[in-house]
Amino acid sequence: MRPFKHPAASELSLERVLYALSDSIRLDIVRHLARVEAATCGELDGGRPKSTVSHHFKVLREAGLVFTKNNGTNHINSLRRADIESRFPGLLAAILTQQTRDAE
Repeated sequence: MRPFKHPAASELSLERVLYALSDSIRLDIVRHLARVEAATCGELDGGRPKSTVSHHFKVLREAGLVFTKNNGTNHINSLRRADIESRFPGLLAAILTQQTRDAE
């Protein structure tokens, strides 16, 4: 498998990040990745069709929120927390904190 393309931290745009987070499925993926070091696509698919999940991961990668690497036949995903924090200080924490408050 060929490696995935990821934007550099300096190329991240607020519009793309917010667009990626505007979808509840993608937001759930980011929330899950915020709680773990890394997860496979299968752990994050929620029983959805592979084509749908692939689309959501592509949007997250292109926005710079997720880093995906190949490990054999698995795709291992992690949250680009440090890159997001360096480019948009406090944004991810605010979004994740808001979810915690909404759940209460």
